[in-house]
Amino acid sequence: MASPPLRGVLLAGGTGSRLRPLTDHTNKHLLPVGGEPMILRPLRALRDAGLREILVVTGVEHMGQVVAELGSGADLGVDLTWKVQDRAGGIAQALGLAESFAAGGPVAVVLGDNVFSAPLGPCLAGFRDGARILLSEVPDPSRFGCPVFEGERLVRIEEKPEHPASPYAVTGIYAYDAGVFDVIRQLRPSGRGELEITDVNNHYLQQGALEWSVLPGWWTDAGTPASLARADRLVREAL
Repeated sequence: MASPPLRGVLLAGGTGSRLRPLTDHTNKHLLPVGGEPMILRPLRALRDAGLREILVVTGVEHMGQVVAELGSGADLGVDLTWKVQDRAGGIAQALGLAESFAAGGPVAVVLGDNVFSAPLGPCLAGFRDGARILLSEVPDPSRFGCPVFEGERLVRIEEKPEHPASPYAVTGIYAYDAGVFDVIRQLRPSGRGELEITDVNNHYLQQGALEWSVLPGWWTDAGTPASLARADRLVREAL
């Protein structure tokens, strides 16, 4: 029997509080980047990597807007499934909602506010087991999960460190085998009251099952006014 295929998970929850008042009446992921809703860019990146079955996890607030924008996904060449994250429980909690969708197979996960230039196909090629993360050098690594190296060996990932140990961020682009859902069930909320994806990644790292590489090209999130403006500028420059 063939193993389940790699499926895509697009996480588009959260309240977008850092982007208020822009998000008072609009889902963050529908804010424009390069003249179109930002969520279309990571969605197309998953599609162009060959993933046609994609789960979109969004929050209760403004969910109808996101569904109205993307619909079934047929116009975009994908088959969309929907899940609602009914509370702000963190990235790992949102990913946990994808267990039935994954159907025992691996998942490629992208945060809906991630904007980047590199194609995902080469980054996901050959993935089946363990976990894979992508890093990008950023001017403000303290806003993200930040890798700590000993020489060229990745030894741990720190979540939003006050004094980052490297200039890299763990991007919101991940791949996990089906065991990730068991890992998520074992997590305990952080001081922020959330299930942290950094804890998931550190678990795989401690098991010797985490692969990492540097994402080619440029990458940014679009979750703050400054990064939203940067994303828009980079996309327009690339047009």
